[in-house]
Amino acid sequence: MAEAAAIQGTVPSPARRWLRRTASLAVAVPLLAGLLQGVTAPTAEAAQKASGSGSVEVSLDTLAPSAPVESDTLTITGTVTNEGKQAVTNATVDLRVGPRMTSRSEIEDIGRSGAYRDGRDPAPLGKPYSVAIPRLGAGLSKDFTLTVPVSKLGLDDEGVYQLGVSLTGQTASQSYDRVLGIERTFLPYEPEDTEKKTQLSYLWPLISTTHVSAETGANQQQTPVFENDDLAAELAPGGRLHEMVALGKDLPVTWVIDPDLLASVDAMTGPYRVKSGTTEVPGRNQAVAERWLDALEKAVQGHKVVALPFADPDLASLAHHGKEVPGSLSHLQQATALASSTVETVLHVKPSTDFSWPVDGAVDPSVMAVATSAGARNVIARSDSFRDDLSYTPTSARPIAGGTTAIVSDATLSKAFQGDLIRAENSTLAVQAFLAQSLATTLEMPEKQRSVVVAPQRMPTTAQAHSMAAGLKGLSAGRWTQPQDLLAAAVSQPDPDASQRVPGSGSYPRKLRTQELSTEAFRQMKDTRDQLDDFKVILSAPDRVVPPFTNAISRQMSTSWRGEAPSAALYRQEVMIYLRDLTEEVQLIEKSDLTLSGRSATIPVTVQNKLLQGVDQLVLRLTSGNRTRLQFDGESFAELPVKIDGGHSQSVKFPASANANGPVPMTAQLFTEDGTPYGAPMRFTVKVSEITPTVMLVIAGGVLLLVLAGIRMYSQRKRAAARNAEAEAESEASEGEADPGTEGDTEAGSGSEAMTGDEPDETRTDSVQPSDPTPDTGSESGDPSGPGEKVDR
Repeated sequence: MAEAAAIQGTVPSPARRWLRRTASLAVAVPLLAGLLQGVTAPTAEAAQKASGSGSVEVSLDTLAPSAPVESDTLTITGTVTNEGKQAVTNATVDLRVGPRMTSRSEIEDIGRSGAYRDGRDPAPLGKPYSVAIPRLGAGLSKDFTLTVPVSKLGLDDEGVYQLGVSLTGQTASQSYDRVLGIERTFLPYEPEDTEKKTQLSYLWPLISTTHVSAETGANQQQTPVFENDDLAAELAPGGRLHEMVALGKDLPVTWVIDPDLLASVDAMTGPYRVKSGTTEVPGRNQAVAERWLDALEKAVQGHKVVALPFADPDLASLAHHGKEVPGSLSHLQQATALASSTVETVLHVKPSTDFSWPVDGAVDPSVMAVATSAGARNVIARSDSFRDDLSYTPTSARPIAGGTTAIVSDATLSKAFQGDLIRAENSTLAVQAFLAQSLATTLEMPEKQRSVVVAPQRMPTTAQAHSMAAGLKGLSAGRWTQPQDLLAAAVSQPDPDASQRVPGSGSYPRKLRTQELSTEAFRQMKDTRDQLDDFKVILSAPDRVVPPFTNAISRQMSTSWRGEAPSAALYRQEVMIYLRDLTEEVQLIEKSDLTLSGRSATIPVTVQNKLLQGVDQLVLRLTSGNRTRLQFDGESFAELPVKIDGGHSQSVKFPASANANGPVPMTAQLFTEDGTPYGAPMRFTVKVSEITPTVMLVIAGGVLLLVLAGIRMYSQRKRAAARNAEAEAESEASEGEADPGTEGDTEAGSGSEAMTGDEPDETRTDSVQPSDPTPDTGSESGDPSGPGEKVDR
């Protein structure tokens, strides 16, 4: 960078006037000191006010044109505000044109100047290019407009000139004219095209924070769930991203896009849901998302598009804390591979994925190694990290060992539009400083063309975006710069004198280190990846689960979490909890203790699948805690495969054999087919109660006696029913006959049978009546029962 380079050219007349005034002041100082001998020295406060310390604030709201030529008329509007406690009278707003700047560092020094510097700030132009303000009360403001033909400014040669607007006036306590406030800016003056124009590459970043969670709906479309609906405000008219697209479409810029932003907005174009406390509500900004994507697709046509790795991972955090955690760098490779397909799918343009962009362009050897590990050959650095010991600004491209190119952006130009630019004054000053620095860069070596890259802040505010656009429009005349895209800048002829040495690790800014993701954060990401790997192997449709979680892990590495450590930790925790909840949808159903009777039995274990998709490639292992008492085909455990459709359960039955009585602790555990435990083990107890042959004989005898007793009771009841039926028939026959003797005999006989009910067997009628039911007297076996299962819950 040219921090001390002299700008070629002759000294203009304002400079000569300024030198003459300085010389006159030097001669007058001794005389004035003699005249003031014996006068009481003013207090420190009075001296500060007398020097124009700033009791009046001067703001410059507009300056047009920002880069005038000789035939233009310069118009400056602004406001003066009396911040003192006394009214200001006989005030004048003046325009002061200083000498031409001799270096880029001098421009920076002037920009940091504060109060009026007597003898160092230039003299006012005076009438008719001033505005009189007879009275400005305490706390009051007054607008002003200064209009001056550029030809009257005394700009004799091209270059950057100091431009000041001051208010000179009096107060009741000090009734003499003095400068009470001043504001300085710069006037780039280049009336003709330079011989060699600086090739300027300006990056136009479209990057946002993380908005999408790992959760999706249970429907076939997998409705995405957003952490919040803040993205809609950025996309709507007046929002940050809306303005970036609206402004960028008419500017000569290289679009640098985070594919995650495109994926998030694309997800908003369909049905989506938004977290709201402990519930979710439908998202309602589909139309906003559709309009923004349509506008962006049109805006990037004809421009170069650079795609960062998906979710813009924090390369420095990976280098300093994540590369030692297994799997972190491989995830960076996945994010890079996803970048191109996402941009092509959404915007229908093929992006370049050859560029990495560490935070603030700060690099060291480890950052460079990580930045290129995913295949990028160009690393966007910044000149306040990649320093040069040159008197001019060299070309940005620097070849580094291993075929890597460092694209060293200009730090001063890149940081020109940072800070609060909502106020018109701040924006105007930023634009003028940017234009001044760009012209000074060209005039450092006007005979040599160089390529300069500007990499602004990743997420400019709306006000910053408008100021950036104003600065680029100020260069639109192309008198000292010409547009160049980033891809062309990467292959520009490098300056042989520019440094090609990567800064050491000790030079990495301490402030940036304190904002990085911790090693523990990367360990948590690894835990999530490991759990996802174990989960996906059992799924029949892993594509419904893996992409949302893979993208969520990429978002956990995003640069947008810098300075947001609590929010980053909460996001990681929510992703892990949601994944754990999904894996627990496939689980073992708790069992109560069992009682096993007999030498052999079947022990059932139930596996439940609450997922909407089937699971497979699972193995259920049942282990006996006491092989002597209970075993499985001679082993202490048995394994059976598990395959369950979505929303179903399966009872897996294990044949077991008992050898001795007593309780046996059992453990059921699911495993994936590669032997990795899945879920928590389930434990229960089987109480073995073996039954001996003698006991079986006693039980069989008792059962036989009960059966015989039942048969006897049934036979007796059957014969009694037959006798009653015969007696009734005889009674009816007797009543139909005329012989009373016969009737009496019959009644006597009938009454005797009815009363005793105990007729000898040989006199009873055993014939079966047609209306009698067939007796259920199936054969009984006296053999012992076969092996079977008796399980009492």
